[in-house]
Amino acid sequence: MTEALLVLAASGGGAVVQAAGTDAWQALCGGVAKLLARGRADQERAELERLDRTRTALEAAPDGDAAERTRIAQAAVWQTRFETLLEDADEPERRRIAAELTALIAQTGAAPTYTGDHVDFRNATFNGPVLGSGTQHNHFQR
Repeated sequence: MTEALLVLAASGGGAVVQAAGTDAWQALCGGVAKLLARGRADQERAELERLDRTRTALEAAPDGDAAERTRIAQAAVWQTRFETLLEDADEPERRRIAAELTALIAQTGAAPTYTGDHVDFRNATFNGPVLGSGTQHNHFQR
């Protein structure tokens, strides 16, 4: 799977967590359930139940480190579900899923997803020696 799709799946997981407890939750839940169910009504109900369990877990998490760990764990769960959905689709279906997931993420007001082949490391922190200096350009094939 391409880097862009991995970032999109991660953004989707983050959007689910970010939307919990907000006005965007209901719209996001319906869209995510429909996207993951791929037209199967029984699967859509199961996805809505999973989303409800996520919201409950996030709301029940105590403040502080435990809440952050819960957010990270829940985002990872949904990221994995989106990655699996994208991996299992053929190319035309993958493009449709990616477009729908991007639209769902945008509805929540979540941080923008991957938008191009440019990666900016200006504010990155590196541990250990870094050899060389200047600008690094990375290009990913799609």
